Amino acid sequence: MTLSFPNRSRSYDEAGQRVRFTGHDGMFEVPFFVETNALRPAAASEAHYLAAFDAARATIHDVAREIYGNTRRSVYVLTAADFR
Repeated sequence: MTLSFPNRSRSYDEAGQRVRFTGHDGMFEVPFFVETNALRPAAASEAHYLAAFDAARATIHDVAREIYGNTRRSVYVLTAADFR
């Protein structure tokens, strides 16, 4: 199966300074996080991080698919280095 993102929901994890989203590989849920420093919004607030995530959603999903295809983990954390 391939990784898909049928659920557009995402949430901000203030303690971890990252945005959480979920992918699906068939019937399996795959948890992802993208660190806020990878999003680089103009202001550092929950609303800005979520808006930056939404603006870059297609790119974030592409990077998530690539990383997921290269290795299997229980949780994936995307960093700024993953987007270079």
